[in-house]
Amino acid sequence: MDTGNSPGPAADRHESVLVVDDSVVQREHAVALFRSLGVVQIHEAHHGLQALDLLAELPVPPSLLVIDLEMPEMDGIELIQQLSRRGIRIPFLVASSREGALVRAVETMATTLGMPLLGGVSKPLTAELLAGALQRCHAVDTGSPLLPATGLPPPIAPERLEAALAQGLVLPYYQPKVDIRTGIVRGVEVLARWTDPVLGTVPPDRFIATAEKHGLILRLTQSIADQAMAQLASWMSHGLAMSMAINLSPLLLQTPGLVEGISALLARHGLAPGQLVLEITEGSVVGYDAQTMGVLGRLRMRGMGLSIDDYGTGFSSMQQLARIPFTELKIDRSFVHKAHQQAHLRVILQSALEMAGRLGLVSVAEGVETMADWRLLQQFGCTLGQGYLIARPMTGDALPRWLKSHEARLPALRTPTAESETT
Repeated sequence: MDTGNSPGPAADRHESVLVVDDSVVQREHAVALFRSLGVVQIHEAHHGLQALDLLAELPVPPSLLVIDLEMPEMDGIELIQQLSRRGIRIPFLVASSREGALVRAVETMATTLGMPLLGGVSKPLTAELLAGALQRCHAVDTGSPLLPATGLPPPIAPERLEAALAQGLVLPYYQPKVDIRTGIVRGVEVLARWTDPVLGTVPPDRFIATAEKHGLILRLTQSIADQAMAQLASWMSHGLAMSMAINLSPLLLQTPGLVEGISALLARHGLAPGQLVLEITEGSVVGYDAQTMGVLGRLRMRGMGLSIDDYGTGFSSMQQLARIPFTELKIDRSFVHKAHQQAHLRVILQSALEMAGRLGLVSVAEGVETMADWRLLQQFGCTLGQGYLIARPMTGDALPRWLKSHEARLPALRTPTAESETT
């Protein structure tokens, strides 16, 4: 079914939409809202199969899909899966009157499939909600909507990574970790960055995967750690004392001499072991063997901190947290950003922070992007935070300059209690 209407204010940008819903009443409501927003063409389908047939016939794909979940013939979940299999990448909203947990599960599925999901919303739809979706759908990078997806980029050749390491192209960047109560910088996380004259900016997940697969992860980690420790020593010589967190691949925990190698680097740069925190992803702590546990124990005995990274995304248990000598619990950004808007995220976030406190661990929240995120973390008693609200990763030379500008923001970041303690 195709419903036309006269052009309105949004017609130049939003040529057409497709509403997929088995309810005539809900479809008519959505059509009326889109018409009020000036959409030129509004297509309708009452289940997923009809939507797929319509998409195959249209000469120009819609700008936006609105997909109901519960429909006969083919439901909304099946439709999203079919769109993914056929390489059809059109921005879409999931609309449902079902419980929030179901909508969130569908959101997770769509994100995992790499689909351009704009969000899951509850019925009834509103003009404000649809207007926002129409604005966002043109910012989504979907490629060619009705052509098969090109897939992942080709893997990085190990020879190219070796050459980059030899030429000093892989450099440490630093993202500040700040005290949630006061906003004062307590440390930095070290992040590897590679800008290649031919490849351009190479994402870390591509070259780190190559390093792990081809036996280069030790060399990569040593290079980044050596450069970062030299930078920390330089900062200290100018009165900037802080801790430094470096990510440690689980593969390295099987490397002979790892503990001695890290200790030697610290000694070379005149750093105390307590200034170094080694971050290990949560998923890698499952099933640790005796040798790995021994390495972690020796690192901790020498005074280095151990952080469980991306907490909440793996399968660690209370027992594993208790038997491994972690000093820090780092909560994944997926449980931090927008937790002030979603009750289930707030529950998980608060529980993780309370557990960290009871275990005597420093709690670090990743992905702090808004003041609402920041205030909620203050309310829940988080220790440290990092994210774009504070700063993006930066070079070592840029950090002292950033610190000067950051100092001006401290009064706005402090809790009322921290403010009174400093006056």
